[in-house]
Amino acid sequence: MKSTMPTLLAILVAVAIAAHAEAPKPGAAVAPAPAAVEAAVPNPALLDASLATEQAPEKFRVKLNTSDGPIVVEVTRAWSPQGADRFYNLVKIGFFEDIAFFRVIPNFMAQFGIHGDPQIAQVWRTATIQDDPVAVSNERGRVTFAKTGAPNSRATQFFINFKNNSNLDRMGFSPFGEIVEGMEVADAIYKVGEGAPRGPGPNQGRVQSQGNAYLKQAFPDLDYIESAELVELPGASEGAE
Repeated sequence: MKSTMPTLLAILVAVAIAAHAEAPKPGAAVAPAPAAVEAAVPNPALLDASLATEQAPEKFRVKLNTSDGPIVVEVTRAWSPQGADRFYNLVKIGFFEDIAFFRVIPNFMAQFGIHGDPQIAQVWRTATIQDDPVAVSNERGRVTFAKTGAPNSRATQFFINFKNNSNLDRMGFSPFGEIVEGMEVADAIYKVGEGAPRGPGPNQGRVQSQGNAYLKQAFPDLDYIESAELVELPGASEGAE
């Protein structure tokens, strides 16, 4: 039987040579390792509504980047102070990421605002705010909180008025902003829900409990708000040196 010693010796020698070749010489500069890409850290306020209570500016604009294109909403805090503050904070903490338009009724409105992550949706579902008096009417293009029939039940659901819905005013639906760019984008949002030509829409209970996993499987054609960002008001930088 042949001895395996030469083979083992050859292996040990090869390893030693490789290690010596890879080791940096004394005084030689060592190239830094590539910087690790930091993973995006979710804002802690997404799981704790008490951390998102900043007062909004008296007027501000938000660009909703939707799957159909951008929609710019101008918010006037005097119209609905509590509502404007909540919308402002939701934008700032990154709430509007992959948010479905899950109830869109032709010649009525487009509803959105349930978070696609059920854990986050559960936190915010009960984070309600006080009602605001209705200061302006639910005209076409205005953005308003959805709510139940109970007082002070507004949380994170909103709707865009497709037409003048003044009948909603006496029901306590208080607009806080209006679309100033992209109304044609809003009009093109995929129609789904009761009265829509494409049949019944998503079950809100399942949207709350199962999130986008349910929506994207059962209703693959829905449109979404992919992201939202605060944008500068026209003329805000005028006069700056």
